[in-house]
Amino acid sequence: MKIKTFVIGYVLALALFLFAQRHTDAAQPGGFRAIVDLTHSVNAKVPTFDVAQKSAYQVTTVATIEKDKYFLRNICLPEHFGTHIDAPAHFAKGTWTVDQIPPERLIAPLAVLDVTAKVKKNPDYQISVEDIARWEQGNGHIPPGAVVITRTGWDSRWDSAKNYRNADAKGVMHFPGYSEDAAKFLVEARNVLGLGIDTLSIDYGPSKDFAVHQYTLAHSLYHLENVANLEQAPVNGGIVVVAPMKLEGGSGGPVRIFALVR
Repeated sequence: MKIKTFVIGYVLALALFLFAQRHTDAAQPGGFRAIVDLTHSVNAKVPTFDVAQKSAYQVTTVATIEKDKYFLRNICLPEHFGTHIDAPAHFAKGTWTVDQIPPERLIAPLAVLDVTAKVKKNPDYQISVEDIARWEQGNGHIPPGAVVITRTGWDSRWDSAKNYRNADAKGVMHFPGYSEDAAKFLVEARNVLGLGIDTLSIDYGPSKDFAVHQYTLAHSLYHLENVANLEQAPVNGGIVVVAPMKLEGGSGGPVRIFALVR
């Protein structure tokens, strides 16, 4: 009788374990351990590249639950506002607009560089080929078809538009970005699909010619700017999911970005 009771108890325990395991797997599609949201919320306080863009964000309440039994707003905002995507057409005529970017390019292996220590010493720091080499020493070559996003630590300033833009007395902004050499290396030697950063621009703040924009967008890359929460993203081995609003003919647009953690 004791053996029978033990067997029944064991079978029940095993069944409960398998049920719980299946439930856990269903909650994390693809076997990923976590999903990290790399997107800032959109609101009137969002820092903008051009101060005039800030006034372009407008919200009008059309209906409320109390009055109309449903809630609805009209929202007006620039294409390049908050966490957003730059389509190749943003700088390169005749290339993909945001709605034309092939969907298979929007889900890709993710590589996260980290230059926060260098940015603390120099807000105008430009990500170098050496930074990429250092990442690859510990993680192997960046795979073809990857998206590279660099963590500079700049998003810690997000709640202050003044500090995030970091403009001097002449109006020149100072924040980090990619060097042209690093961008060319990632395109020509690593064949990446996109570049991202946690600042207002892929090019560093003082840039006047937007050389990195010019070069990479002409090579059909896309950019992810004002990326959030990179300290939670995997340095290597993750998958990035880029979900832009499909604006017909758009030079870019609002985007929701996720990092899937294995």
